[in-house]
Amino acid sequence: MPIAALLFPDFSLILLGFLLMRFTDWGTSFWSGLEKLVYYYLFPALLFYSTARTPFDFAASGGMLQLALAATLAAVALGWLAKPIFRAGPMMFESGVQTAFRFNSYIALAIASRLAGDKGTTLMALIIGFAVPLCNMAAVHALVHKGGGLLVELAKNPLLVATAGGLLFNLAGLHLPDIIGATLQRMANASIALGLIAVGAGLRLSGLKEAKGMAAYFIAVKLLALPAIGYLAGRHAGLPPLQLQILVLFCAMPTASSAYVLAARMGGNGPYVAFVISAGTVASLFTLPLWLALAS
Repeated sequence: MPIAALLFPDFSLILLGFLLMRFTDWGTSFWSGLEKLVYYYLFPALLFYSTARTPFDFAASGGMLQLALAATLAAVALGWLAKPIFRAGPMMFESGVQTAFRFNSYIALAIASRLAGDKGTTLMALIIGFAVPLCNMAAVHALVHKGGGLLVELAKNPLLVATAGGLLFNLAGLHLPDIIGATLQRMANASIALGLIAVGAGLRLSGLKEAKGMAAYFIAVKLLALPAIGYLAGRHAGLPPLQLQILVLFCAMPTASSAYVLAARMGGNGPYVAFVISAGTVASLFTLPLWLALAS
């Protein structure tokens, strides 16, 4: 499938969310409720359903997973390099550094599904299950500089809980009853479309007044440096074609909108993070096709 045709449906839904947010009078409470519905219920259903029903071959996919986590750690290190390089106001760096390594799970799973169906979804869900706690730990550490509350944050994360539950269910040799599986599948299908619409509704492309150089640096790390690391490492390791594509796709994702929620909730600079997320999401429209074409 041509790369443009692969990406067009998903980015069209993001554009739809952007337009609906600006040309309807549904109010912020509607969009906030939609985001919560997807994040706390529909998307966890997708992750649990994907990981619970597909047999994992960790011997075959373990290399891909290790490279994904190693690349993420490299992005964390590159993000922290911004601290001595750029002068930023209080909580600017601490809030923004997470945008260098956190990833948008909605877009990742949507494209992985279109790329390789259930197998692509399962491989991406496996990476997400291990990368979510790693990214959350790094992001929370930057904002609080202490371990207190970190385990609580991880234990409350619905994406982590759903993926861990699905993996344990799978490894225990259990099977989903058909009626429950069908229900979870309906929820999973809804999560992709609504999640992408919610991403578009959350775009904020104005209001950046300071630390512009640091914002550009974080976006460059996320959309250029991280996928380059993933691609080179995957090629060097000789990953199978699909695993290489999934690895590069994961690394090339724009930052998750939940980074804004975390910054705002923990006393950080929410508007700054919102802009970096939004600018990176728009920029990924141009960078993602290039990385996917290179990995194909």
